[in-house]
Amino acid sequence: MANGRVVQTADRTIGSRQLAALLPAEVLARPGYRALADALRTLILDGRIALHVRLPAERELAEAVGASRATVTGAYDLLRESGYVRSRRGSGTWTELPEGHRPVGAHALVGAGGYSADGDPGIDLAIAAMGAPEDSLTDALAWAAPRLPALARTPGYHPFGLPDLRTAVAERFTRRGLATRPEQILVTAGAQQAFALVVSLLCRPGDRVMTENPTYANALDALRHARLRTGSIAVSDAGWDLEIAESALRQTVPRLAFVIPDFHNPTGALMPEEQRLRLLAATRRTGTWLVVDETIADIALDVPAPAPLASLAPKGGADHVVTIGSLSKTHWGGLRVGWIRATAKMITELTAVRVATDMTGSVLDQLVALPLLEGLERTLPARLERLRGQRAALIASLERHTPEWSWQVPPGGLSLWVDLGEPVSSALADRAAAAGVNIGRGARFGVDPGTFEHRLRIPYSLAADRLDEGVRRLAEAFHGGVPLPSAVDRPYWVA
Repeated sequence: MANGRVVQTADRTIGSRQLAALLPAEVLARPGYRALADALRTLILDGRIALHVRLPAERELAEAVGASRATVTGAYDLLRESGYVRSRRGSGTWTELPEGHRPVGAHALVGAGGYSADGDPGIDLAIAAMGAPEDSLTDALAWAAPRLPALARTPGYHPFGLPDLRTAVAERFTRRGLATRPEQILVTAGAQQAFALVVSLLCRPGDRVMTENPTYANALDALRHARLRTGSIAVSDAGWDLEIAESALRQTVPRLAFVIPDFHNPTGALMPEEQRLRLLAATRRTGTWLVVDETIADIALDVPAPAPLASLAPKGGADHVVTIGSLSKTHWGGLRVGWIRATAKMITELTAVRVATDMTGSVLDQLVALPLLEGLERTLPARLERLRGQRAALIASLERHTPEWSWQVPPGGLSLWVDLGEPVSSALADRAAAAGVNIGRGARFGVDPGTFEHRLRIPYSLAADRLDEGVRRLAEAFHGGVPLPSAVDRPYWVA
């Protein structure tokens, strides 16, 4: 298996030695042209070589991998025939995706739901979130009800958020090791709005930004809608490649970097402290705003919940860090309450941007959120224990129905990042939808559309019986004709 690094340099080229280092050991040991082509295709689909990157000349790569030039020529020919590279006389060979590939559009947004042809209610495996904790929600509503009339006698506009909720969020950051004042908090309608506001304030069309690859699909949508130029940091089963990330930061000096270091979505990986320190230092050197998504930070199943990344910075060394979070994963996505933690000056600027779009947030949602947030340490352990059981149930179902698939068990988060062993994720998702299963195809999480076609994100946020039924239907779809011949050998599969 390759070492997980992604290649995306300032001049969009990759050297022969750099490419050879990405190739699996078995390919380097016996570099046949089909094996080489298949390995290169996998690197492209997996996002470890970005799209529109120039590959080494045939003679250079042949020397680097210990093969004949004819072997590399044959591999490049196969990739050209199947649409994974394009060549033009005098300009070299560039990575590409096959014609007719269908980028995921609005029809495949996470959470679309699905029903089978016979009207059977669908199994939604596209949503990595739990239902509301009914007892806690009922208690919070009862607590809020007598307090609402006093607030209802006011105009109800609180652009920064309810003062008591801002204080509660600030105090929780402080308890977690990051001293925070209420004026450093902006309450938003969820983490997605928080991210969109940050991007709107800090970036302009054409700016360079950097994000992990894969990453949260809706964050990618926000970056695309803002018309930003996106570079990537590979997150593989082995975690983050900070060496490549530091190099890319130096070479491209992006305006903003977006990361999910805590139980990363979709892989579930947890960034080690040493890498967090390196990322803080690297972004500070380049003047890059570091936006940290903590939405899943509390979903710690096998390790203690991590401290805020910004808390690791020396005094005064975290002013370039913007932290966002919400109650969507710990409590309920239907409660639209999130927040931004930044300098007081930036919070004021972000609020001005927010007023231009929706004026203020829901007072009722924020009032209900206050006792939920303050009681989080008391109510969360039971929900985490249930998630551990559901994670074990999902793994057992996968081992029973699809033993050929593979995955890493994450120490936290809400989903498994499953390797199908072949690039059929979109075709499988389409076939599964007909059987009433909505699933997050791997391409939805890739910086370059069409990558991660060998991956599915499968949440374990449903009850065990629904998970088993969902996996059973996926297995039937997978074994019932979805697996296709290698895309290297065919022009392309039907997406």
